[in-house]
Amino acid sequence: EAAVKFTKHHLRRIIGEATLTFEETTLLTQVKACLNSRPLQPLTDDPNDIAALTPGHFLIGAFLLAVPEPSLVTEKDNTLSRGQLIQKIRDHYWQRWSREYLQTLASRPKWTRSEASPKIGDLCLVRSEMTPSMRWSLARITAL
Repeated sequence: EAAVKFTKHHLRRIIGEATLTFEETTLLTQVKACLNSRPLQPLTDDPNDIAALTPGHFLIGAFLLAVPEPSLVTEKDNTLSRGQLIQKIRDHYWQRWSREYLQTLASRPKWTRSEASPKIGDLCLVRSEMTPSMRWSLARITAL
């Protein structure tokens, strides 16, 4: 799948050839949880229901949830504990992923055809620069 390939590519760019400690593998677990929480398709056609089918449903039969944490991207590395540094790497990864991967979806030819255009009743993600990716809201399109 394109999202998984894209994720692996950017993880290699951010982590490089470094060998991760046991604690640092937490980063990979968080990335997997975010990747497996992305909405694939609405669960129902009800316009008031914004629940979506995610890859997590196929893995554990439910949504994968995480508690949001404050972003540490702007903090200096030498002032952070090891756990905070791992969190900063994760935040940096998600900034790059959201900026680069989401743009590739918008520019792909299959998304510009008329049958792939958003329409009233479609499920969508409401992206916000101020909100962590795990907390982006799901919404239904009510008007174009």
